[in-house]
Amino acid sequence: MRPFDPARAATYPAVIGCDEVGRGALSGPVMVAAVWFDPLAFPPELLARLDDSKRLDKATRTALTPLIRSHARVALAASSRRLVDRINVRAATLDAMRRAVTRLGLDAPVLVDGRDTIPGLTQTCRAVIGGDRLVPQIAAASIIAKTLRDDIMRRLAPRHPAYGWERNAGYGTAVHLAGLSAQGCSPHHRVSFTGRFQTG
Repeated sequence: MRPFDPARAATYPAVIGCDEVGRGALSGPVMVAAVWFDPLAFPPELLARLDDSKRLDKATRTALTPLIRSHARVALAASSRRLVDRINVRAATLDAMRRAVTRLGLDAPVLVDGRDTIPGLTQTCRAVIGGDRLVPQIAAASIIAKTLRDDIMRRLAPRHPAYGWERNAGYGTAVHLAGLSAQGCSPHHRVSFTGRFQTG
């Protein structure tokens, strides 16, 4: 059962939803999407298919992404592994969120998944724990951000085959950790995350 019932569309406000993907990964960027739509003007059948991206399979996320983008205002931003290493992952994530929301150019309230509000915005911002299951715009943002980031990691995978990025998207699976132990870091690894996983 999907969390967003089209019959309840009037109860979902027209807000900007913001979410990140990749915060806990060992390699690659943190990817953020900011999405705005009015649920009353959004296709009901599409609203019913939205969910936390982690609860959807790859094929479903891939199919939903262009549909969301054709019916919503969407902006993207990323923080590189260099920025993560330089200012820490929390600060890098919030910086990408600020940039994504600002790029929308909309004076609408912002709801962001998690516990942190986004600094530096001119509009109101509220953090929503479990927001990707409670706010349809956050769910849409999570789908778009995950689809894009997973595609980036799959494109990088053939250049660095030891880490299994085509399957783990840069997260710390056994295959990824074995590759780090054997070969050390690639240029795409977050050095501040990976030192304890390397030998020698």
